Amino acid sequence: MEKEELLQWERKCIQEEPPGCTATCPLHVNARLFVREMGRGDLDAAYRALAKTMPFPAILGRICDHPCESRCKRGEAGEAIAIGLLERSCVETVNRKVRIPLLPRKDHRVALFGGGLAGITAAWDLLKKGMKVTIFEQSERLGGSLWDFSAELLPREVIQAETALLAEMKAEVRRGTPLDKALFSDICGEFDAVFVDRESVENCDLPLGRDTRGEIAVDAATGATDRDGVFAGGGTRRRGAYSPVMEAFEGRKGALSIERFLQRVHSTVGRDNDGPYTTRLHTSLDGVVPLSRVATAAGTAGYDDEEARREAGRCLQCECLECVKVCLYLERYKGYPKKYAREIFNNDLVIFGAARSANQFINSCSTCGLCETVCPNGFFMGDLSLQARRTMIDQNYMPPSFHEFALDDMAHSNGERFALSRHESGRDESAWLYFPSCQLCATAPGEVLKSYRFLRERLAGGVGIMLRCCGAPAFWSGRDELFRESLAAIRDGWVSLGKPRVITACATCRNLFAEHLPELAARPLWEVLEETGLPSSPSGTTAGQTVAVVDPCAVRHDPAARESVRRTIVALGLAVEELPLSGEKPECCGYGGLMYNANPKLARDVVARRATASDRDYIAYCAMCRDNFAAAGKRVSHLIEHIFPSVADGDPAVRGWLSWTERRENRAKVRREILQELGEEGGVSMADHEGIALRMTPEIRRRIDERRILEKDLSQVIDHAERTGKRLLNSETGHYRASCQMENVTFWVDYTPDNDGFTVHNAYCHRMKIVGVKQ
Repeated sequence: MEKEELLQWERKCIQEEPPGCTATCPLHVNARLFVREMGRGDLDAAYRALAKTMPFPAILGRICDHPCESRCKRGEAGEAIAIGLLERSCVETVNRKVRIPLLPRKDHRVALFGGGLAGITAAWDLLKKGMKVTIFEQSERLGGSLWDFSAELLPREVIQAETALLAEMKAEVRRGTPLDKALFSDICGEFDAVFVDRESVENCDLPLGRDTRGEIAVDAATGATDRDGVFAGGGTRRRGAYSPVMEAFEGRKGALSIERFLQRVHSTVGRDNDGPYTTRLHTSLDGVVPLSRVATAAGTAGYDDEEARREAGRCLQCECLECVKVCLYLERYKGYPKKYAREIFNNDLVIFGAARSANQFINSCSTCGLCETVCPNGFFMGDLSLQARRTMIDQNYMPPSFHEFALDDMAHSNGERFALSRHESGRDESAWLYFPSCQLCATAPGEVLKSYRFLRERLAGGVGIMLRCCGAPAFWSGRDELFRESLAAIRDGWVSLGKPRVITACATCRNLFAEHLPELAARPLWEVLEETGLPSSPSGTTAGQTVAVVDPCAVRHDPAARESVRRTIVALGLAVEELPLSGEKPECCGYGGLMYNANPKLARDVVARRATASDRDYIAYCAMCRDNFAAAGKRVSHLIEHIFPSVADGDPAVRGWLSWTERRENRAKVRREILQELGEEGGVSMADHEGIALRMTPEIRRRIDERRILEKDLSQVIDHAERTGKRLLNSETGHYRASCQMENVTFWVDYTPDNDGFTVHNAYCHRMKIVGVKQ
């Protein structure tokens, strides 16, 4: 990922955009932080939040005309937060002096012509930047219109104390100085730059251009006048109502322009968001209860401490995080997409994949697209993750452990024990081609065989079959070359069968075909069954039962498929309950994107959270959804189990969890029976160790399977140990321990021989290579 591309990704994520209150505030006071601290009752922290951006906080905090409230999101669900009253409550309660960090003094000399609020704000900012500032004020006091506020609202001692800060910041203040044309000309010749407070010079005839109101004309973006080096601002009363916050903003705008003028840099670049602007931040109001503003106690002008806490407690603390709210993966890493994009960029181009935590993060995304669906800007974490995976593959720093098991399982599905491409028995052409998917064959072999027979009965022109993997693991892992090879094999097989119309029972297969092999024009099995009619034989389904439908993430953008499934479920006599994340917003079951392989714990947590969304039995139409929910202990069945039941007692949800070894055996069963129906031999060569009988408790079987260890791995280790005698005996337990390295992985097995086989007590694996034992 190049830097410019990173910036494009970052811009899509709006989490770091300010809330409406801050964006609307001309000074961009962090009102969200301020209100949060007020809600916590930490008034000192709240005061610091104001003072970080607001000049003269003890003044402005009392008199600010709070335009922020006009864009308060809470105002769309009740009444806007009383930010102005909270500011006043804070500054009236906290009696503290603002600590103002000053940069080292520079040689630049700037004159402030007039000491109204705009002028002293410009002085405040310029002094902080290290400028030498002289303020010329014709009265004996600074502040201008500030003295027009009532003493009850703005005590005189507060004005004096706050403006006295300028002298502490090393400003030179010349009071009682007539502001006239002669002084102005002298100042322009003596100082490097000048700021004119328009309020203070309202009646002065200065040699500066005027606008239609007779006011000193300025550039709206910079405050520049028609004289080089002279800037102006303030005078809002002349344009309507006096606005303290706009007076301060115009002083700040002029100060920034003076700084750029003196540095000889562009005056407007990077200033698009100066002053009030519209934020891009999205904050959902779903589930937000409308609340009215907290009333003040009778006879008081502002909030007491308790009232302030309650009022601040109504704040929504606006943020987006729509993706994080629904995606456990994004939540678990305690960030948001903009932050993640930076981390991925850093991992790719700075430390070259050396961060284990970053690598796991990159490979843990299910690429399901839920984030893109809920994001106001369509930020798709899956695209970013897949791009990063491809980069890691190309640069040869992708750790093999993240995808090895999944790619091995894909190779098995495309190998001699499962892969098959045939016409229907007795035919040499096919009008249709059934592609049930490797995972459905692994989950429900009997139902796949029944559905294939049914399609042959109901569809004219012959129904061929293709057994293999669609290539999803290669795609998800970033192995583009392997993925293309897989697609090419599928296409070649399809062409060899005469380019029949494709039917698939897997939404993932259909999605990949639609994007990468559109010529297959694959259709969902459920839509075809609606046209052919369902089998007339009883399904074993309990009529009238309500089931919760689990939509796979692969049908997010396929409403027709979702609706077809629901019609089929109703036709089976079942009632449908919709889960919170369904339709276009399903979360992945943990299989997609190889999350289960890269981050098994996260995958288990994802499905465990989804399993508690309803107490109903679940019905899935994705094999891995069914299997992962079953592994989590949820009563779940696959739709095909209702239509073509093969479970003995008629309860489709009784099948439960399946190990990866059982899944491979089921695939082999489908292939073997189809070949038998075709009158072909279905056997494949078997290694000697595959005949070894293994026994283990259900708990041990489950534990070993979760470690992605197959029974063939166990038997190979035991066979090697028994043949070579390379094994260790635990004298306390009587168990043997043996190991065997197979490609990148070393497997260890604890076992004991018995009469006709072996009992397995434990097994684990690692990728370390043991080169010897140090004596």
